[in-house]
Amino acid sequence: MEIVEQAPTRALGRTGLSVPALGVGTNRWRAGDNDAVVLETYKALMDAGAGFLDTAEIYGFGKSERLIGDCIRKDGRRAFVASKFAPFVARTSPRDLLRALDASLARLGLDAVDLYYVHFPFPFASLEAFADGLAEAVKSGKARAVGVSNFSAEQMRRVADRLAASNVPLAANEVHYSLLHRDPERNGVLDACRELDVALVAYFPLASGRLTATADAGKPSKLAALQQTLAQIGAAHQASAAQAALNWLLARDPHVIPIPGARKAEHARANLAALGWRLTEAEFNALEAASTP
Repeated sequence: MEIVEQAPTRALGRTGLSVPALGVGTNRWRAGDNDAVVLETYKALMDAGAGFLDTAEIYGFGKSERLIGDCIRKDGRRAFVASKFAPFVARTSPRDLLRALDASLARLGLDAVDLYYVHFPFPFASLEAFADGLAEAVKSGKARAVGVSNFSAEQMRRVADRLAASNVPLAANEVHYSLLHRDPERNGVLDACRELDVALVAYFPLASGRLTATADAGKPSKLAALQQTLAQIGAAHQASAAQAALNWLLARDPHVIPIPGARKAEHARANLAALGWRLTEAEFNALEAASTP
């Protein structure tokens, strides 16, 4: 397989927008809990030109959005911010989505969010209703781009078709994707992203630390073998196993944008170092083989 050339930014589907090739998941950013540490992380990201922050209304019940808003005000530089609407019972209409967006904007202290997702499909809700709400969010100027999260290939196609009727492109599908969780390759989501020209934003790209854990070292298991391969490849580039894992995702396809978490500035800088080098074809293929079930 051809290895994708890395670039500091990647296209956000057909929206005309570009974002840093590595974003940051902010599920553990909490206003009132780690404000000073997170502000330093925010500054480090902005200094590196990598301010792509992924949040949601349900992260800390709004605490993540509030802290991002505080960071923007205190630092003075505006990051690219993505947030999400969580559909539940009695929250299934376009009006519900737009009300939730207004509440997120109030917590963020922004007039518009850069990317707004539906966080997950809800069994008793119309996907077309969600799409209509997303289209209205763009038309009203409260969202620059819109996407879905945890949607199947068929579901994202339905939303994309509905949005297209309003001349709004589907920007992204945010899904779980890593060397330990390669379902997007098998369930058609990655192929759909290629077909529709939609970004695949990969959360848990380090498998919540399992890819870089050492507890399995020396054990005769598939995971231990993958961890060893990552460590060896990283060492060959004076890099870490985590950077090698992120590098693999970046090399997998130009539509893929990983968003590893980072609560400290040093963690953010370490993640961004994955952009400074490129896997060889042999290394890429070794990781493909080591991570194939």
